[in-house]
Amino acid sequence: MMRIDILSLFPDMFTGVLGNSILKKAADKQKVAYQVVNFRDFADNKHQTVDDYPYGGGAGMVLKAQPIFDAVHHLTSKTIEAKMPRIILLCPQGERYSQRKAEELAKEEHLIFICGHYEGYDERIREHLVTDEISIGDFVLTGGELGAMVIVDSVVRLLPGVLGNKASAQHDSFSAPLLEYPQYTRPADFRGFKVPDILLGGNHRKIDEWRKKQSLKRTWERRPDLLTQYSPSLEEKGWLEDIRKMKEK
Repeated sequence: MMRIDILSLFPDMFTGVLGNSILKKAADKQKVAYQVVNFRDFADNKHQTVDDYPYGGGAGMVLKAQPIFDAVHHLTSKTIEAKMPRIILLCPQGERYSQRKAEELAKEEHLIFICGHYEGYDERIREHLVTDEISIGDFVLTGGELGAMVIVDSVVRLLPGVLGNKASAQHDSFSAPLLEYPQYTRPADFRGFKVPDILLGGNHRKIDEWRKKQSLKRTWERRPDLLTQYSPSLEEKGWLEDIRKMKEK
């Protein structure tokens, strides 16, 4: 069972996210155990302050090293583990998050997320405590909580036995090399918008070919950068050429 600990000054933000949908089902199946810890509880002063003015001056406040170091020590000293946990700092300066990173983290036994606020972190947290710094995109949020939620969701759904159909995660966009093909369900005709005939015919070989072509087409149109990392077969190269020619008309 994976263990996920989250250090946050606002633990109530996680109640709805971890207590619903796939994340809740994963916990109910004992595939994962969550704990959200308020690292203010580890402050070593009577006012429980966790931030201070930066040395050298400047705007904003900086999170102190002591409460976060002590909170992580508390979490890692409670049990004897086969290997040390991945300690993840949510930070706009970090590595940009990807599906590949999600797959990497899903292989771990224990993840600890540090959700910051204010102007930044004492640099000693980066240098001497964390194993990973992750950003979910090139923008700045009020704190790391939303980023942690995104990463936890993307990791937990990859754990064995969490999704009802294990192929669901394998065929997701960004897990497969190409974007996912279009999906349809009943009715076959909705307000005059019809499902492609090929999906209704029952010929699975032709359906598989149609889906491959659609994945290539969608990737070429929306994320052509992904094709630079993809090695198409000879047949797929022909399909891509046809797609380009159709778009040029």
